[in-house]
Amino acid sequence: MKPLNPVVAEVTARIVERSRATRADYLRRMDAAGSDKPGRAKLSCANWAHAFAGQPVVDKLTVMSGAQPNVGIVTAYNDMLSAHVPFERFPPIIREAAREMGATAQVAGATPAMCDGVTQGRPGMELSLFSRDVIAMSTGVALSHDAFDAAVSLGVCDKNVPGLFMGSLAFGHLPVVFAPAGPMPSGIPNAEKARVRALYAQGKVDRHTLLQSEVGSYHSPGTCTFYGTANSNQMMMELAGLHLPSTAFVHPETGLRDALTAAAAKQAVRLAREGRGRMADVIDERSIVNMIVALLATGGSTNHAIHLVAMARAAGVLIDWTDMDQLSSVTPLLARVYPNGSADVNAFQAAGGVAFVARELAEHGHIHADVKTIMGRGIHHYFQEPSLIDGDLVWRDGVAESLDTDILRPASDPFQKDGGLRLVQGDLGRAVIKVSAVKPEHRIIEAPAAVFETQEEALQAFKDGRLDRDVVVVLRFQGPKANGMPELHSLSPALGVLQDKGFKVAFVTDGRMSGASGKTPAAIHVSPEALAGGPLAHVRDGDLIRLDAEAGVLTTVGVGDLRARPAARRSEAHASGSAWGFGRELFASFRQAVSTAEEGASVCFAGPVAPNGHADGPPDPNVVDRAVDA
Repeated sequence: MKPLNPVVAEVTARIVERSRATRADYLRRMDAAGSDKPGRAKLSCANWAHAFAGQPVVDKLTVMSGAQPNVGIVTAYNDMLSAHVPFERFPPIIREAAREMGATAQVAGATPAMCDGVTQGRPGMELSLFSRDVIAMSTGVALSHDAFDAAVSLGVCDKNVPGLFMGSLAFGHLPVVFAPAGPMPSGIPNAEKARVRALYAQGKVDRHTLLQSEVGSYHSPGTCTFYGTANSNQMMMELAGLHLPSTAFVHPETGLRDALTAAAAKQAVRLAREGRGRMADVIDERSIVNMIVALLATGGSTNHAIHLVAMARAAGVLIDWTDMDQLSSVTPLLARVYPNGSADVNAFQAAGGVAFVARELAEHGHIHADVKTIMGRGIHHYFQEPSLIDGDLVWRDGVAESLDTDILRPASDPFQKDGGLRLVQGDLGRAVIKVSAVKPEHRIIEAPAAVFETQEEALQAFKDGRLDRDVVVVLRFQGPKANGMPELHSLSPALGVLQDKGFKVAFVTDGRMSGASGKTPAAIHVSPEALAGGPLAHVRDGDLIRLDAEAGVLTTVGVGDLRARPAARRSEAHASGSAWGFGRELFASFRQAVSTAEEGASVCFAGPVAPNGHADGPPDPNVVDRAVDA
């Protein structure tokens, strides 16, 4: 195994130093929470009677012994999300597995779960990013019963895993195991889906043809098979050490998936009994760096440029886009999965999957190998894969060589020598761009700006032919304070059509694009956002803009002092339209309090941290000593 890459070591050391106060404060709070009695012993008799009043007699008898762990299940189940449909079956499997270990398990609570595929281009998309923090809070409410010795988290989709992760870290004194559901079987090829979408955008096929294509792509329980935010979540949970190894991409509703779910529950019980594997120790500066590198090495979702910042902050770890950019400069791109290639995640798994990626990154010094995981110390646990042999769950080493080098390559012969995400900056602010799906000839664009406030305006301009030219489409007032920072993926087909016509095209926005953002260069998450006084508010139609992903540049050309111009204001219709309807009025306080995109676009960490790192003063004595009996 090669020594750790010096840039990875340098970035990690900088994160450790930057996070010294906040990380110490977080660990202090987790130590205080963990110094109390186990969940099964700290509650009064009346508390316990309430907690188990509705449980089967066998569980009541187990609880009354006072000696066995109780596992809290936090589920994001609903049957709107195909990826979360399988979770309907998980709680009974987990309860029975806990009983086999002489323990108990309960659904502690549920979180909301939005499907960005349903809300894409709709008003509900303006609640999508904020739902992550709601999920974190919901996780906190679920576990606040304080009756648990460990937790199992059930979530897959875009905001659910980050939210469950953040909320669980508030209970980091407990071991927490994440149990995924897996992807649906492959449908029509992703390239064919993209082709039909492009034809529909040009009016060349009708809605029925488009619907047939979409239904052929999204057709059964399980995660969507492209490598967007949901599947990037699963990759990161593996490298964070919170999954059982290589469980991310096993199909739902199979014997192997059910066996893995039961094994996750048993591992949670085992960790609780042995007093090890608490989430606060598994997630530290090194595991956060491993998560970032795994994302970069596989061309993962741009949404995690925001989510990872908030997720790390929940553990007291402070990261920024410069950290990600520097890590990307030395992280080899090992995978080509749609939209970065033609294969889907099922083909990726068949070629070698997560176990291959973990081994290649570790053995070539791109990630920290000596980390704590729910499986024990060392990332080598994640070089293995599960199989079901005669009904028994068996672990074996993953493949040593890729079974398809068009999809998955070794670190010694990567698709490119650097990662899939880059920082661009200049007089327009700081932004991120996903280059893994952008061909080299499209990574440097210099063209006049066409400025819009809404997706609808931009799409209408496309339909009218006003964008049939070299153009940088600027869509502003889409940041977290403006309207919750919706994904703007509905523009992707139109931008792709313009690029295919031979025009030089780029996209610049203070909003999000999508975990599935593809071949058109897009500088997104521009920070600070226009509504907060960011430079995009000063851009005018016709301004020459240069987006150079190779040099890391996002700037106007020949404009002079951009900020000397008066800032544009949102139209009244746009401002009022984003303030109410479809639940948006309920999130006014979020829009006011939310942090910047580079700070994680969160309302969970709005309070300033004092110089000593204690944002909440000395420990509350009620937290340290809660021994109350009936």
